[in-house]
Amino acid sequence: MRKSEVYISVDVETSGPVPGVFSLLSIGACLVHQAEVAIYLELQPDSPEHDPESLAVTGLDLMQLEQDGLPPSAAMHQFKVWIESVIDPGQKAIFVGLNTPFDWSFINYYFYKYVGINPFGFTAIDIKAYFMGAYGYSWSETKSSHMSAILKPCTKPNHNALEDARFQAELFALMLARQTGDIRSG
Repeated sequence: MRKSEVYISVDVETSGPVPGVFSLLSIGACLVHQAEVAIYLELQPDSPEHDPESLAVTGLDLMQLEQDGLPPSAAMHQFKVWIESVIDPGQKAIFVGLNTPFDWSFINYYFYKYVGINPFGFTAIDIKAYFMGAYGYSWSETKSSHMSAILKPCTKPNHNALEDARFQAELFALMLARQTGDIRSG
């Protein structure tokens, strides 16, 4: 990792497949090389629309989030402040995700809708695409279970946005370590 870049693993849980129609329900984010430096936010839905299958996967309850979740504007402001707090002047926050086009689309949409700016800009790395290029696998071989069998992370995904962000961070850190020859022993 170059000192000018700070890799931030981000995962989201949503009420459906696209922003603008469906709601961003939770955000988990952590530093790739320091997963304990993290943030987790649950948001109030900003739309009643939901896909029952998508919602079931999240384990989140829309009515509970209506009561206990943060208003989206407050959540996105809090996320922006957190991102700014983990980077130093001259550094750039780099969004890292597992199937980044999905997660980034919600984060980008919500940042612009509620804050007016996306602190990640248009910098994003997709772990699946990185895995394809670095290891020579096809797209169909980029499932997290396949990557886990090869990279052997200690963490596992469970559809909690923060835990999944930490899992993604570990996968990406392992890929970077293998690329630089700094393979974790054990």
